[in-house]
Amino acid sequence: MAEDKAQLSPPESLLQLIDNLARFHREHEEYYSQAPLRQAGELQARSRALKALADRWSVTGVGDQGAAIAFAGAEDLNAPGLVAESGILFMEGEGEPPELQRLKREVGLLADDLEQTSVWLAGAMEHAWEMAGSLVAYPALADLLGERHRIITDDWQSAGLQALVARLLRRALDLLACVDFTPAVLRADLGGERAAPSYLYSASELLDRAADLMAESATLVHDNERRWRVFRARVRELRSA
Repeated sequence: MAEDKAQLSPPESLLQLIDNLARFHREHEEYYSQAPLRQAGELQARSRALKALADRWSVTGVGDQGAAIAFAGAEDLNAPGLVAESGILFMEGEGEPPELQRLKREVGLLADDLEQTSVWLAGAMEHAWEMAGSLVAYPALADLLGERHRIITDDWQSAGLQALVARLLRRALDLLACVDFTPAVLRADLGGERAAPSYLYSASELLDRAADLMAESATLVHDNERRWRVFRARVRELRSA
């Protein structure tokens, strides 16, 4: 009977490994079911800032600023309410607001982080898929193989979404790079073609889509919570038998 049981259930060494994975990977996923939501909110805030500027620059008139006092707020360039919300302040005689530079820098850093995480997660799921295939030989886990493979595919899909988000963020930065945010150059554009608002609207739309996909990624990972719990409960049951 002991031999029959061994054939039905994975060996203790494998059960111990699975138990470890179920514990720590579940905890890891608890983080990644929350962090993308926070990042999505931050992306939406940056998108709102770009839209506010684009809205302002689509209608504002550009006057003679020759007598403007240095460091005074640029009446025609600053969007109502945006300075208090985002800190983005255009000042006379100055260049691109440092808050806009920070916005672009943070978007670039997030793109780098997401790309690295995506590559790592996709590789980890490739390994997990192969390992899950080895469990097919054990009838004691047969009814949970669907759960285990769903965890893997959810995480794999999340990895793909993160890679796509990184692409969207980098393309948004490409669009923002087409705008010279120096007040003098910006006013020249607004007095002519008004290309800057169009670039900002498009960049904000890419940030919006990136935020949506970040939230979708979090949802996929969060969906694994019960599956991990059920899978680990079975493993602990087999280890105690």
